[in-house]
Amino acid sequence: MSMFCYQCQETLKNSGCTVNGVCGKPSEVANLQDLLVYLLKGISFWGTRGRKMGVQDDEVDLFVAQALFSTITNANFDPDRFVELIEKAVHLRGRLKSAAQKKCGELHGSDCPDQGPDRAFWLPASYDLDHLAEKAAAVGVISDSNLNEDIRSLRELIIYGLKGISAYIDHAYILGARDGEVLAFLQEALEATANDELSLSDLLDMVQETGEFGLKAMALLDKANTDAYGHPEPTQVNIGVRPGPGILVSGHDLLDLDELLQQTEGTGVNVYTHGEMLPTNAYPAFKKYSHFVGNYGGSWWKQKEEFDSFGGPILMTTNCIVPPAKTYVDRIYTTGIAGFPGVQHIPDRVEGKQKDFSKLIAQAKSCAEPIELEHGTIPIGFAHESVLGVADKVVEAINSGAIKRFVVMGGCDGRQKPRSYFTEVAEALPKDTVILTAGCAKYRYNKLDLGEISGIPRILDAGQCNDSYSLIVIAQELAKAFKLNDVNDLPLSFDIAWYEQKAVIVLLALLALGVKKIRLGPTLPAFLSPTVAEALVKKFELKPIDSVENDVAMMMAGN
Repeated sequence: MSMFCYQCQETLKNSGCTVNGVCGKPSEVANLQDLLVYLLKGISFWGTRGRKMGVQDDEVDLFVAQALFSTITNANFDPDRFVELIEKAVHLRGRLKSAAQKKCGELHGSDCPDQGPDRAFWLPASYDLDHLAEKAAAVGVISDSNLNEDIRSLRELIIYGLKGISAYIDHAYILGARDGEVLAFLQEALEATANDELSLSDLLDMVQETGEFGLKAMALLDKANTDAYGHPEPTQVNIGVRPGPGILVSGHDLLDLDELLQQTEGTGVNVYTHGEMLPTNAYPAFKKYSHFVGNYGGSWWKQKEEFDSFGGPILMTTNCIVPPAKTYVDRIYTTGIAGFPGVQHIPDRVEGKQKDFSKLIAQAKSCAEPIELEHGTIPIGFAHESVLGVADKVVEAINSGAIKRFVVMGGCDGRQKPRSYFTEVAEALPKDTVILTAGCAKYRYNKLDLGEISGIPRILDAGQCNDSYSLIVIAQELAKAFKLNDVNDLPLSFDIAWYEQKAVIVLLALLALGVKKIRLGPTLPAFLSPTVAEALVKKFELKPIDSVENDVAMMMAGN
């Protein structure tokens, strides 16, 4: 066993990747990520104690979030970048340790003990990969063979939830939004995952709290996005191509797209979205650009064929990169937390200046036009503001019986064949049902012609996985409209697809709200031990997906 990772849905045999990640992550990178998380727990040792004495470091707090985000599935495959992050983690931990110990001495009138757990003190003899790998092997997910499997399961569930929170926080921070309480919680929760005195009950409470802070992070990002770019509007997005060279933008980062659109205006270069960037076509601030053409292709896992056909430069702004094919490796760029060895990386912006996308623009001008994959339009832009703007029509349609049920089918897409289940469910749902969606799972059904109900499209696309908060707001507001105290009393079912850690925090947020009878697929997470899975099933009636026929029948019956 050269590595162990089971944080994503496609982990080998739904058990764990032990040689290389199914995602393409080499064991070297997986182990460096484990070591980075270990050091973040060490930072949290000092951060939680220092905060109680009034010691707090903004740079350290943000670094914890950014470093966690870098370990999310399909974000960064570059070992050199992780060595840099590990080196920075050691440096920042030392700075925080010194500040905390100094404050401790001032408060108590004597030197504070220079001792504690290894994660808070370990220093590498060098930053050589072999040396770091040796340490990583001793601190990985399953390195402690004596640890109770249920404790390990809950610790990892919390950590993966924190990774999801960190993604939302990083996006919000880039747009100037701040929430010190959420950043502080990241450290409190990381410290809890290293505390051997916490019981299963304690950790279950921390899982609940992680979901609650997930809601805060999602709300923060929702406000940051809409303050900056306006509320998404119902929009028919072009999925064909336009004459002229183009740049394709994938990932999730709105500010990167904003700056690229500004820099390409008037150059003759068109800009297209891919994957999770599709929803940006609905923002008023972006729709003003005439060279913002529409969306090209589909879900993240189709990158190799779609990026090859595109012909021009591709910008990966965050996670969802897959190992690039030779046919376009010289045309793909990463930026932000994304990275891949041998791929050109656009540096972070210097304060007061934009990122420099001139290399992409110059390359685009020398590339062929995109090959058209499809044509027509698809509807997007049904975030909470748009849906609540027609809430009276929705309520009327429910009261009249025109709409019998809403089915939330948000979440992640993936490569596995069983994910055709979600297409088949969308097709099998009665014509008096409406699908609420967010995330790339929608690519399994968002191009189906399912029609409308009383002028309301049967597929309401709220946006990215980052926009899952909209689905929560819509459910809560519908409950208020019908004077219900519990969203579980609405004609609403959840049939969720998951893949990576942002989906984990969305699930925990729903559980924190008390939502029950959530169907989750294609498989339940491998990191849930049988005991932990049973506890979630018992408390929240969490369900694995079944056959399409059975699940549709059960959902329509309110089960």
